[in-house]
Amino acid sequence: MDPRLLAMIAVILLGGLLGILNSTMAAVATDTLAAAFDTSLSSVGWASTGFLLAVTATIPFTTWAVDRFGGKRLWLAGLVVFMAGSLAAGLAWNVGSLIAFRALQGVGAGILDPLVLILLARAAGPRHAGRVMGLMGVVLSLGPVLGPVAGGAVVNALNWRWMFLLSVPVGMLAYLLARRVVPDEAPTDHVRTRLDVLGLALLAPGFAALVLALSQSAEQGGQVALPLIAGAALIAGYAVHALRTSSTPPLIEPRLFASRGFVASVTIMGLGGLANFATLFALPLYYQQAHGHGVLAAGLLMAPAGLGGAIAMPLAGRLSDRLGARGLATAGAILAGLSALAFTRIGAGTAEVWPVLAALAIGLGMGCFSAPTMGSLYRSLPGPLVAQGSSVLYMLNQLGAALGVALVTLVLQIAGDPITGFHGIFWLALAMIAIILAVIPLLPPREPALTGKASL
Repeated sequence: MDPRLLAMIAVILLGGLLGILNSTMAAVATDTLAAAFDTSLSSVGWASTGFLLAVTATIPFTTWAVDRFGGKRLWLAGLVVFMAGSLAAGLAWNVGSLIAFRALQGVGAGILDPLVLILLARAAGPRHAGRVMGLMGVVLSLGPVLGPVAGGAVVNALNWRWMFLLSVPVGMLAYLLARRVVPDEAPTDHVRTRLDVLGLALLAPGFAALVLALSQSAEQGGQVALPLIAGAALIAGYAVHALRTSSTPPLIEPRLFASRGFVASVTIMGLGGLANFATLFALPLYYQQAHGHGVLAAGLLMAPAGLGGAIAMPLAGRLSDRLGARGLATAGAILAGLSALAFTRIGAGTAEVWPVLAALAIGLGMGCFSAPTMGSLYRSLPGPLVAQGSSVLYMLNQLGAALGVALVTLVLQIAGDPITGFHGIFWLALAMIAIILAVIPLLPPREPALTGKASL
């Protein structure tokens, strides 16, 4: 690839890593933050929940703003907002201010996270979509694993405030590099479109309410009926509005879902995200409860799952540009399914080398079907719909993550015994992977990968 494209990819991934790391770092410091502010764990938990809700609610706005203001300008603005939230969170004086500033961080992340997909997909074009999505997959794979490890290390070595303050110099470096490396975008015919205000008022709180319901259901006794019903009603209202509107283009074009390839891609990525987050949530609990390890050691032992994805995604993405997605995705799903099956045979007395190898294998398998699927998605989208497709993919990923954690918690509560619950989690992951195998044949065939054509 062109060295300028490689430089842009590196700079965009540096900025994108900020949001991914900060979404998971604070989770390991809940006890520390509760003690620092002399408050309850549930109150401190809203610092993470508020971040997640702000990310989800901002994504639909980003879909419109990237074409209205340009990708580079919006990227730089997202970095500024994120750095401001990070600095303020590091200087928080009580739990209320921490929650508010974490929400500001979330607004910045809600701009940056989907823009990573949008900017890279547009820069790569259809012919290099798999390769570039594979490189981005390194960050997606390692981010959720490195976040808890980095958070634990910072809390152990420094004050908790540095979990947030360290993002400021990294963000500043990403900002300065982006000004030099990310190209300016020429205006297009659809840049001056008006914002679909009603659509934004329905879609943003609708998805946020669904994520809130799933997040709250992970806590025993969480009240989920109201946000679940409200979220479903708002999303249904948006669907009706988007189909009827004619004067203002909708934030998410409904005809996206008329494409079999697009629906197959987002289904695979959503179910894959659910299985991945269930795995990342279950493994630390296994190491802590079955082997008595602390938080940092458990985080390091789960790292092979992320490492497997980081190894597989660049290779699989590059191959998919030449070979197509179906064969690679099928092989990856089979490997991930066999690894999940192996986890159902692991018990409290199993030597630690076996779950480590199984985690590496499941990461390799998920990486082999994720990067080709993402590349297939962007090869099937016309240029003007890349932003909308990216937003749909990222919002479904957020829902998949929240649903994965909620289902893991439910399985553990029903099982009672930790090992039985651990096995149940991986039977659930195996079921998701089986559905993925059934959907893979619906991905576009090999020809679009070779010709670089995009259709809908």
